[in-house]
Amino acid sequence: MATARVEKYILFVFFRLLTLASIYILMHIAQIQTIPEIVNVLKVLTTGALAFLLAFLITPFWTHILYKYKFGIKIKSRSVDGQKLTYINKLHAKKSGTPTMGGAIIWFSILILVFASHYIFPAVAEWFNTDFIARLDFLSRSQVWLPLFVLTASGILGLFDDVMSVRGWGKNKGGGMRFAMRFWWLLAIAALGSWWFFYKLGWDQLHIPAVGDFSIGFWYIPLFIFVILFTAISSNETDGLDGLNGGMLFMAFSSFTIIAFLQNKVDLASFCAAVSGALLAFLWFNIYPARFFMGDTGAMSLGATLGIIAMLTNSALVLFIIVFVYVMESSSVAIQLFSKRFFKRKVFLAAPLHHHFEAIGWPEPKITMRAWIFTIITSIIGVIIGILGMG
Repeated sequence: MATARVEKYILFVFFRLLTLASIYILMHIAQIQTIPEIVNVLKVLTTGALAFLLAFLITPFWTHILYKYKFGIKIKSRSVDGQKLTYINKLHAKKSGTPTMGGAIIWFSILILVFASHYIFPAVAEWFNTDFIARLDFLSRSQVWLPLFVLTASGILGLFDDVMSVRGWGKNKGGGMRFAMRFWWLLAIAALGSWWFFYKLGWDQLHIPAVGDFSIGFWYIPLFIFVILFTAISSNETDGLDGLNGGMLFMAFSSFTIIAFLQNKVDLASFCAAVSGALLAFLWFNIYPARFFMGDTGAMSLGATLGIIAMLTNSALVLFIIVFVYVMESSSVAIQLFSKRFFKRKVFLAAPLHHHFEAIGWPEPKITMRAWIFTIITSIIGVIIGILGMG
């Protein structure tokens, strides 16, 4: 009875927050009165819709390849510290053989759309004598080049890792890259991004919502690297249940679509909307029981790209609010590893945290739905703080 009352209270708070956030966002939209602003809104919405349709059309062809060449996952028998798993391999045994690398659909769709908007849409606009199609171009050097590069580079890295895991290649037991190798590659990508921001763009400020901007000098580089590594690794850790990480990433990118748009970064908002649209198409096939999994090619690339977008919008602190589930998931892994190493005992039955809930008997869809509800709440809070604290 007590648990039921708590759940009802949480749902009550959730719907109140959703209502308040909707009113607040609608009030901002209502202030949009000029034609260019309306066109920008339509540009963002149209880009998201096109990404959804493109990813939806690509999915049957990609899944056919995955099933034909048997790119199915192998259930791991050992954790990252080399110890034998006692719960997860049993709970997920039925998922063995389900295709992975579904995340490639997302970043491949974005690549097609972003270059089509720049090179093909203007010709189409001229053919049909309409200016709006040409306005859909969102390949902006200052706003989109870096997140697009990170999305593609880390996506290719994850794709190699997925192929190695499926085929049993590599020195890692069971196949795939060792965590250290993935970490160093991600570190290199993050370091390149931090160099671009600090030395090429001259960025060194940390924005604290409702307080202001603070110049942190060279410390901006380790902050940048930490944010990218956190989002990439946490996304990878959270990608353990059908639809769990895909739904959370959809909410996160949708949140940054709003934040970027209200910062007048329309091309970046369009990019975020495109990722959200592609993620929505992916989720159509990934919800329980999943037809395929995201894999490292999706989890790492989308996580790293989310971090880049947070830095581009100067919303690093807001990011940690929006994806607070990532904070809990990564913290559970760190606590578990620390406790096992120094105290020779587990704090959780399994880590990350979603596996602990599985181990105590929560059904997989219930864990996913509750994580989604929690992320909707944190996303709403994050967007409100991000908007109010722009300053």
